[in-house]
Amino acid sequence: MRQHPGSASRVPATLLLLLAVLLGLAAPAARAADGDAPSVTLSKKEAGKGGEITVKGGGWRSEALLMLLICGRSTPERGVIGGTNSCANADGRAVTTDKKGSFSKKLPVAEPPEPCPCVVHVATVTGEQALFDAVFTVAGHPKAPLPPPADEGRLAVLATPRLEGESSLLTWFGAPPARQLVVTVGNMGSAPVEDPVFEIGTAHGVYAPQWEERQWRGTVAPGSKARIKLPVELSAGAHGDYQVSLRYGTKVLAEQPWGVSRPWGVTLFWVLLCLVVPAAVFRIGMAVVDKVRPRPAGLVARHAHRTRTPAAQAPPAPAALPWFTQDSAPPDIRRSAPPENRPPPTTKGQAWTRNGG
Repeated sequence: MRQHPGSASRVPATLLLLLAVLLGLAAPAARAADGDAPSVTLSKKEAGKGGEITVKGGGWRSEALLMLLICGRSTPERGVIGGTNSCANADGRAVTTDKKGSFSKKLPVAEPPEPCPCVVHVATVTGEQALFDAVFTVAGHPKAPLPPPADEGRLAVLATPRLEGESSLLTWFGAPPARQLVVTVGNMGSAPVEDPVFEIGTAHGVYAPQWEERQWRGTVAPGSKARIKLPVELSAGAHGDYQVSLRYGTKVLAEQPWGVSRPWGVTLFWVLLCLVVPAAVFRIGMAVVDKVRPRPAGLVARHAHRTRTPAAQAPPAPAALPWFTQDSAPPDIRRSAPPENRPPPTTKGQAWTRNGG
């Protein structure tokens, strides 16, 4: 059979078109795989204290740093009630995902500070926050029912939050910086909110926020608003740019930046310490060297003369003049003495004159 001249060129074109369609179908599938939500699987659903489980995960960001914790008073639906204060933090493990966003890590089984229900809590440490809670039972650990769930989503922020307060002199020397987060919230629900429990998160740099519970005493009636103040405190010596977040339930209500100045008093203290201590050590060292160094004999005598007591340093008394008695004076002095100063003759002299001497 005779082949049409253009058929050979149409066959490769058809194959190329079919290949392009297949690639177009595969590309969305690949993008969907990249956008998978984080997941976690456990090698065991229950284990006792002292045991070990293997935690595997996928769908996380590539090369992300994760923290693995066993937490009590927690469920996947309600999360970790009370934050990381309900977790066995001392027995947690850190792991870094691979380029595909997967990981595998052994985690020792420890009893959390709160009773079960428990979960294995996996959360990012840096960058955009992501977390996953997998159901887990710590064998032999106490169990207790969870508190009634709060009616979340009924409180909303009505005004821009702000941080009130000023740093004290102690903060200049490294004391923990403290402020009050002031925010106006409104109750959008049909039931009153009594004594709501908020969470304050502080984040520094690229790290995820650390959450702490803060309870506000009061009631927000339906359709009304309230001005609440919650204390915020950083660690001692903290400085730099921080982000303060307010969370109610699982919803972040507000975020506020906080620039903390450096505690220059600490720097000044160390500068003075670096100057005073070497100077004192130098003076002590020079005094010791001056005491123990050998000296020539002449210098020792002069040094002893200088260090004598004031009584010993008194000037010597002038030498007595050479006065002579009449009998002990030399003859030449007696002859040269003037008549008025010549001593009268003694009895012996007079007897000698009378006898013709």
